[in-house]
Amino acid sequence: MITKYSTKPGAQRNGFKPDVIETYRVEEEAPLLEYLFKVMPGRKRTAVKALLAHNQIAVNGQPVRQFDTPLKPGDEVKANLTREFRVFYNRRLKIVYEDDDIIVVHKGYGLLSMGNDKVKDGTAYSILKDYLKWNDPRNKLFIVHRLDRDTSGLMVFAKNQEAKERLQHNWNNMVISRKYLAVVEGGAPDPEEGEVRGYLAENSKFEVYATDNPKEGQLAVTRYKTLRRGGGYALLEVSLDTGRKNQIRVHMKELGHPISGDRRYGGSSNSIHRMALHAQTLRFVHPVTRKDMNFSTPVPSSFQRLIGSGK
Repeated sequence: MITKYSTKPGAQRNGFKPDVIETYRVEEEAPLLEYLFKVMPGRKRTAVKALLAHNQIAVNGQPVRQFDTPLKPGDEVKANLTREFRVFYNRRLKIVYEDDDIIVVHKGYGLLSMGNDKVKDGTAYSILKDYLKWNDPRNKLFIVHRLDRDTSGLMVFAKNQEAKERLQHNWNNMVISRKYLAVVEGGAPDPEEGEVRGYLAENSKFEVYATDNPKEGQLAVTRYKTLRRGGGYALLEVSLDTGRKNQIRVHMKELGHPISGDRRYGGSSNSIHRMALHAQTLRFVHPVTRKDMNFSTPVPSSFQRLIGSGK
């Protein structure tokens, strides 16, 4: 089966000519090049080989060049007759999932989620925006939520206004689970599992602090569970009932176990040269399809080094 994409509504009016892409659905097992010869009988064999050599063939969304790549029934093969398929690569930002409405990424530590007054480029937002606009200058990208610069882990962005509004306006209902990993100083908290509840406010230096005055701050609830301990540290699984700025960082300080490397909120050590906070799990309802979207990443190796062989 073949589907051709050549124009979109308004494409000519906007002066943009989209790529010409042919899509094939594999019906029986075959090596890739042999399959391409079969489904492209009207093209010279040298032309078909050139498409493969120039990164213009993709299998199940991934560009491939290997002529004997095995295909199985149900696989999707695309041929871009206009230009190469772009392979996204950034050492501090990985695309975990992408469809027409959302992009889920793994953001590295030290990378801003979005720009500020001092930094405009080189953020997670600008990197993804450039990637989308390379494919089509009319593509858009919307921030849904943020991670601190020095927090690594999973984020979701929206690719259209509808997805953005549904996620942002119903965030607490759409997000099923959002868990973090934190390596804290001073060993395991006592009790080893519990919650921190209180009000958070922000001062003129943009530092968040805890307060007992409900009129001064916003209620914040953080749940934690000790997973491992060792070397004077503890690895905690942390989940949020509320999503306040710097919530986990302030609450770990209030607990008496600041996050390793978090000098702003009481951390004193920095042996792994980063703040030991990672957004490990993100599970939410897809804003358009309503499917259950569940993503998880492994424990950062640097966190494991801090804990060592502790139990």
